[in-house]
Amino acid sequence: MHALSTHDSMLLVVDMQAALVPAIHDHEQVVARAARLAQAAQLLGVPVVATEHCSDKIGQTVDALRPWVDHVVQKSHFDATREHGFLAELPRGRHDVLLIGTEAHVCVLQTGMGLARMGLSPILVTDCVGSRRDSDFRAACARWRHYGLEAISAEMAMFEWLESNAHPHFKDVLALVKANGMPG
Repeated sequence: MHALSTHDSMLLVVDMQAALVPAIHDHEQVVARAARLAQAAQLLGVPVVATEHCSDKIGQTVDALRPWVDHVVQKSHFDATREHGFLAELPRGRHDVLLIGTEAHVCVLQTGMGLARMGLSPILVTDCVGSRRDSDFRAACARWRHYGLEAISAEMAMFEWLESNAHPHFKDVLALVKANGMPG
């Protein structure tokens, strides 16, 4: 058991693409929380990688997230880890992979299970993932727990990365927390 560390974490934005996101249940809130988490990650030196599933059909990562993404990986498999060379696309030395994105019950879940098979620690950020139907989102979270995988909230990740209010970016991250409607 350990708290998240900025030195051992990365954020994986799974398929938050222009043509898919509007169909996601409560998509405006999911995208807003995801964007704030990605911005906090960038402020704190946590790499942010995005996947795009068949981007020629579904579009690119949504505008609200694109400024915070360091690198984009194209994919055609639902499970991104099945793409040739996927692991080489991820930042080296980062064991904890926080997953956000769509759809919770398809690409996010399958990629998370694939990361676990590869020996990494996938961590589902439950308030930054979504599906078209809330029932599919709940089923994905239940399956995630069934396999013993870790789940957290965006606020939990931000405060674990900060470690204390003495962090030089504490006020910047706290502003993101408060802007997200999370009590601070």
